[in-house]
Amino acid sequence: AVRAAGADGCVAVGGGSAIGLGKAVALRTGLPLIAVPSTYSGSEMTPVWGLTEHGTKRTGRDPVVQPRSVVYDPRLTLSMPPSLTVTSGVNALAHAVEALYAPDASPLVSVMAEEGVRAMAEALPRLAAAPDDLDARGRALYAAWLCGACLGATTMGLHHKVCHVLGGGYGLPHAETHTVVLPYALAFNAPAAPRALTVLRRAVGADDVPRALWELSGRLGAPRSLAELGLAEDDVAPAADRIAGEPYANPRPVTADGVRSVLRAAYRGSPPEPADGIAE
Repeated sequence: AVRAAGADGCVAVGGGSAIGLGKAVALRTGLPLIAVPSTYSGSEMTPVWGLTEHGTKRTGRDPVVQPRSVVYDPRLTLSMPPSLTVTSGVNALAHAVEALYAPDASPLVSVMAEEGVRAMAEALPRLAAAPDDLDARGRALYAAWLCGACLGATTMGLHHKVCHVLGGGYGLPHAETHTVVLPYALAFNAPAAPRALTVLRRAVGADDVPRALWELSGRLGAPRSLAELGLAEDDVAPAADRIAGEPYANPRPVTADGVRSVLRAAYRGSPPEPADGIAE
């Protein structure tokens, strides 16, 4: 359709899926992309693309998919249902959290991630209480911009790999899956990422960060278990094997047993335990 129209550019208006489609167009045609986000996915700030085909989600990086310009307008986020507002915001938090312990993290990324987490954690309760608060929506977009930029500058780890497999292979919804998985993936990696935890404790104002993120989601009415999202218990083991079988950077060694423990805890939705009792 793009080629038939003789288009000289592409404008993507919407959430992460709409912007992702714009990135796919840019990837395959080389056309410049302008993004107008209406959620807090942060996709507009990254050169990361994702394509799901035949039950598998592939991701990659290419400068050609990075939007040339981004337009933020808090009014475009007013139509987001309260539940999606919360899960979209926690999805953004996940980008900043993983950036803090990425192998290519930097002092600048750490500063941006800390500010992004702090801003989003402050904005979400305000939005849950008053969905039409434009100032809070602007603050959330500011946080999403920072968190997305952190993701764009660093390598993804266990959390994103889990969510990509659950989304691409098992059809789980994107933002909700990130919201459920984040506290458990962070609890798993916490023993190997002390500097990241120090930053996150400052940002959220709590010593037990995984528990604080789990409580935040629950307090705001977000789902807290993979069972709620439709994952079958029988899918936990094969999903873990698939995740562990694909190499990627992570501060703590990833094994099938370790991933199974993360997924079992996320399936139940119980409070994350320190280090979650997971064997190396």
